[in-house]
Amino acid sequence: VQLVESGGGLVQPGGSLRLSCVASGFTFSSSGMRWYRQAPGKEREWVASIHMRGNNFTSYSDSALGRFTISRDNAKNAVYLQMNNLKPEDTAVYYCYRSLAPGYWGQGTQVTVSS
Repeated sequence: VQLVESGGGLVQPGGSLRLSCVASGFTFSSSGMRWYRQAPGKEREWVASIHMRGNNFTSYSDSALGRFTISRDNAKNAVYLQMNNLKPEDTAVYYCYRSLAPGYWGQGTQVTVSS
């Protein structure tokens, strides 16, 4: 199993980023997927989830709702996190997670929101 995140970087407040997570080593379409994040000195927190059924079955944390959009492309074995109107408090390492037991984490991608 492998989950490889990309798309992080430095962005100004109010800006946007699109994170990608490409999966391999398992049947991607059979698993829900999640994004988590971990800010320095804080516990890892859940950001968004998407059911294996697809883009109409999603859920978000309060901090992500209305600004972030999770989506998936089963043909590409990929899950995405579109992040708009980014705030400094969104600064964190963002992780992709496979919901299908046993769960599996990617290595993370750094997002820094700063002027």
